[in-house]
Amino acid sequence: MARLSPPHWAAITTTPTGLTTLIPLSASLPATLWISKGLATHPLARVEAVEIEIYEDSLADLVGQLWSRYDGLIFALATGAVVRLIAPLLQHKSLDPAVVVVEERGRQVISLCGGHQGGADRLTGQIAQLIGADPILTGSAQAQNLPALDLLGEPFGWHRGAGDWTALSGAIAAGQAVTVFQDCGSTLWQQHLPADHPFLFTASPTPPQAQLWISASPHQFAGDPSWPVVQWHPRVLWVGVGCERGTPRSVIAAGIDQVCQAHGLAPEAIAGVASLDLKADEQGLVDLCQERGWPLRCFSAAELRQVAVPNPSALVEAVVETPSVAEAAAMLAANADLRLPKQVVRLQGQPGAVTLAIAQASQEYIDHPGHLFLVGLGPGSLDQITPAARRTILEADAVIGYSLYIDQIRPLCRPGQILESWPLTQERQRAERAIDLARWGLGVAVVSSGDCGIYGMAGLVLERLHASGWDGVRPGVEVLPGISALQAAAARVGAPLMHDFCAISLSDLLTPWSVIVKRLEAAAQADFVTAIYNPKSQNRTHQIEAAQRIFMEWRSPQTPVAIVRSAYRPGETLQTTTLENLPIAAIDMMTIVLIGNQSTQQTDSWIFTPRGYQDKAIG
Repeated sequence: MARLSPPHWAAITTTPTGLTTLIPLSASLPATLWISKGLATHPLARVEAVEIEIYEDSLADLVGQLWSRYDGLIFALATGAVVRLIAPLLQHKSLDPAVVVVEERGRQVISLCGGHQGGADRLTGQIAQLIGADPILTGSAQAQNLPALDLLGEPFGWHRGAGDWTALSGAIAAGQAVTVFQDCGSTLWQQHLPADHPFLFTASPTPPQAQLWISASPHQFAGDPSWPVVQWHPRVLWVGVGCERGTPRSVIAAGIDQVCQAHGLAPEAIAGVASLDLKADEQGLVDLCQERGWPLRCFSAAELRQVAVPNPSALVEAVVETPSVAEAAAMLAANADLRLPKQVVRLQGQPGAVTLAIAQASQEYIDHPGHLFLVGLGPGSLDQITPAARRTILEADAVIGYSLYIDQIRPLCRPGQILESWPLTQERQRAERAIDLARWGLGVAVVSSGDCGIYGMAGLVLERLHASGWDGVRPGVEVLPGISALQAAAARVGAPLMHDFCAISLSDLLTPWSVIVKRLEAAAQADFVTAIYNPKSQNRTHQIEAAQRIFMEWRSPQTPVAIVRSAYRPGETLQTTTLENLPIAAIDMMTIVLIGNQSTQQTDSWIFTPRGYQDKAIG
C-alpha cells in the first residue's frame, strides 16, 4: 500500500437526503461529489470543503462518462437503480471500478461490484468507519475472515499467473481445502491467517480440492484433474545479461523468453536485469527493461571481478576487465548463487548475440516504493480515532505496535492483514522492523496511543531513519496525529489547558532524574498548567511525591488537580482534588495528572483555567 497518489473517487446522488450523507463522506475520503441540477440550489451544495460538480445530462450518461475516469463510484441511491445503471458498463472484475452503494441516511454501505480487484470491499470498510454505517460485504473470503487470494501477492509485488480464480473462490466458499505449494516469496501472509483457515501447507495423502501455486516456475495445467489451480509468481529471478554492442531489443527479449521456457521458469517471476556498467546505455537492453517494467542494475568490472562464477572467460576478461558479466551480475543482483548458468543465444538472421544467466534471490523484488505511516490512536476508544487514522489502518499492508494497541484496533483491520504485536519494552526493535518492511516496499502503519508525536513512536522512527542515512524521500513518511493523553484527560474534567501548559514525563528510564527535576522546577515557577505523564510505576514511586513537593513550593496548596486514569477506556476513573491532597496511592502508569496554575478554578468535579477573555473590552 505505498501511497503514491490517492485513489480517485466519485460520489453521486440525486436527493437532498443523499446529499446530506455524502457531504461529510466526500470531505473525509476525499471524493468528488456529483449532484443533479435540481440540487444545485441546496444550501449544502455550497460547502467549500467538498469538490462538487453539477451534471445536466441524464444520470445514465453521467455514469458512463465517469466509469473509466474514477477508481470507484459511490452511490447514495436505491441498489436496484444502481444495478440498472452499471449493468451495460460491466466488463471484467479486473477492469471495472469499485461500485459502492450507501443507504441514503447512511445506515448501511454495500460493496456492490469490484469487491476484490476493484477495491470495493476496502472502500466499503472505509466508508462504514467514517460514517458509522453497517458494512455489507458478501464475498466468501470476507465471510470466512480470509485474505482475497486474487489480491494476495499485490503487497509483495507478485505477478498473478494463469488459473481459474473464480473456481478457486467457489471452492473456498464451499469450505473445501486449498493445497498450497510455495517455493519462493514471502510467507508473511501465512503467519496471519485465522486458526480455522482452509489451507494445507504440507503434503496430504488425499487429492487436493483446490491448489494455490506460488513459484518462480509456471504450473503445468496439462492433464490436471478437475480441481481448480491458480498461481502467483514472486519476482525473485535476476537475469544477468551480456551482449554484443548494438544487439537489438528483440534479440535480448527472445533470448530471455526462450531460456525461461526451456528451463521451466516464469518470465513473470523476473525481478530485473543486471549487467556491466558499460551496458547502462545499451539501447536494446534499456528499451526492453522499460517495456517490461524491469529495473536495470549495472555493476563495475571491479565489482563483477570479485564474484566466483562457474564459467569464467579469459576472452571476456580481455575485453571488459572481468571474466564474467552475465553470471557475476546475476549473482550480485540476487545476492545468491546461480539457478541457471550462462546461455548464449543468437537469432538466425538477426544481428548481435546475448549471454544470459539467472540467479534466484531469497527475497522478492517489490516494484513500488514503501511508506511509513506513523499513526496516533487517540486515548483508547475506537470512536476517538480520527477518520484519516482509521483509513490508514485499514489500507496498510502491515500494522505494527505494542500488543495492547494491536488488540484494540483489530476491529478496524481487514482479513489477511499483517498485524505484528510487540512487547512494551521493544520500541527500538519495533521501529527498525517497520523501517525494514517499508524499505522493502510495504505500506506500514506504526501505531501509538494518544498522539504518535507526543511520547509516541513517531520520533523514534524518524530518529532511526535519520541514523541510517535516510534521504527524506524513500521510504515515504506520513504522520497522522491522534488525540493526545493530556487532551483526553483534560476533556474528561473540563478545560484545564485553556492557558499556557506543558507536559513532563516522570519516567527516568530515558531521561536523567536530575533533568526531570529541573523541568518540574521551571514549570512550577513559570506557572504552567502541567500534565504529568508516567507519574508512577510499581518500582518507581518517589517521583510523583517529589513533583508534588516541588509544585507546593510555588503553587497554592488549594491548586486544583485532576487524576485521570484510562481516559475513554474501560475502567476509566476520574478524580478532582487539590495539590496538597494529591492521592499518591491511586496513581499508576495509566494515569495522567493535571496540575492547574494560579488561576485554575474548580466547580464541583469540573476544572477550568480562564484564558482572560473577561478582562478584554468587547467592542
